[in-house]
Parts: sequence; structure tokens; C-alpha cells
Amino acid sequence: MIELRDLTKKFGDFTAVDHLNLTIKTGEFFGLLGPNGAGKTTTISMLSTVLLPTGGEILIDGKRLTRTASEQKRKLSVITQEYSMRQDMTMDEVMEYQGRLYYLPRKVMRERTEELFAFADLKEFRKRTVRHLSGGMKRKLMICRALLIEPEILLLDEPTAGMDALSRRQMWNLLRKLNERRMTIILTTHYMEEAQALCERVALINRGKLQKLDTPEQLIRELGSWAVDETSDEALVSHYFHDREEAIRYLEAAGANAAMRATTLEDVFVDCAGRKLG
Repeated sequence: MIELRDLTKKFGDFTAVDHLNLTIKTGEFFGLLGPNGAGKTTTISMLSTVLLPTGGEILIDGKRLTRTASEQKRKLSVITQEYSMRQDMTMDEVMEYQGRLYYLPRKVMRERTEELFAFADLKEFRKRTVRHLSGGMKRKLMICRALLIEPEILLLDEPTAGMDALSRRQMWNLLRKLNERRMTIILTTHYMEEAQALCERVALINRGKLQKLDTPEQLIRELGSWAVDETSDEALVSHYFHDREEAIRYLEAAGANAAMRATTLEDVFVDCAGRKLG
């Protein structure tokens, strides 16, 4: 279990994360959502100990996470937005380099590499250098590298950014398989459909503060399960309804420039941002 207790990070007079309190259960697929500058990446950076909190603390299984807490740090592995691999290395070389950094025995390193490449459908591409991999393959390789040390917690900071739709869906399937193994996954993403499809619960933060916390399904029900979009010369406006029949009545009265659909997590996000959270 991961606990964030009054977690705070300041950069001078600017507060990036403001007394954030969260509890993430073991084996949970958890989404950390918010607009640009909300504090998502800063939170991930504190979880990975790249940044130190200004205040508050992070507990993993009841023990405080610090840069010197090697037992707690070994439970974590992080995948950032940037491709942090040497372009002239092959996939095998990337994995070997990672294994040596963590002093893995050569036999264990090779066995784990074989298993992970098979798991991620990368075996036939293992001799390619990083510069000749597609964006989706690079992301998969980063996940394999992160999993080489067998972490219990995987931190993903926008892992599908820049991917095409097919590669993104392949990544979703890979992450689902990991979560089925009871790995705790914390995901930040700007793709709301991604969070809705993958996450058991999501936290919506803005200006470093927690605004909403629940399952995607409950957040959608809270807003209204049915949406009617009205298009005019000025804008598209969405109206939300808890009752389907009420939505149909509104649609019929609205005329030809309206359409009805199911509400999504993106609607929740847009509705909150439109009300200027924080």
C-alpha cells in the first residue's frame, strides 16, 4: 500500500503539490489526472525520489520512502515521458546495461530478458538499435527495462504520449497483463479514454490539490450518465442527465443540431476544468 500524507512540494514561492493525501491499495491500477501544471509529474518525481518533498511524507507498506531507504526504493520502477535510452544500443544491450546497474547475476538477467521480450512481443526485434525502433516499441522496451528488477510498483508518466491509436491499444493490453499479476500501477495521462479503460480509481488534481477521487464509473454517474451535445455557430455545449428519458426529451426539443451519447471520463474532466478547479 502507498500512502501520501500531506505531500507538498514548493519551488520558491510556487506550490506544485499542495498537501496531497492519497491511499493507493496494493495491486491497484490508479490514475493521476489533471490539466497541464496540475502537479502530476511532480508527484511521480517524489514517488521515484527524483525530487524530495518540501513537506509531508510517502509511506510504502507503512515505511517512509526516502532516497536512502533502499528496501522501499527497490519496490519501485518508473517510466518517464522521455525516451531515456542510448540510441546506438540494441534491445539486448539496453537490458544488459540495466541489469548491471542493479548487480543482477548474468543468468538471472538473461532469463528475465527472454521472459520480458516474449511478454511484450519484442523478441524478433531484439537486435535492432533503439534509433531504428518505432515509438511503440521504444515504450515497450522501457517497460521491459523497468520490469527487469521485478518491482512491485510501476510508475508511468504519460507512457503512451505520441503513440498512434494501434500502438496505444497494444500498450493498454500490456499494462492490463501486468496489473493482472497484482502489480500496483500509478498512471498519469492526458488521454481520458485511457484512464477510463484501465484505472480502477482516479484522482483529479489541479494546482497541486486533490479535487475528486473515485472510480471512473462513479465520477461519470455523479455528472450524469447521458450527454446531449448542442452545436451552434459559437460553440459546442454539452448537457448532462442522470435519467435517459430526460435526456431524450431534451434532445427532441433541441432540434437537428443536437446529438445524444453516453457520458465519458473526459466529460468529467472538461466539466471540472470549466468550473476552474482549485
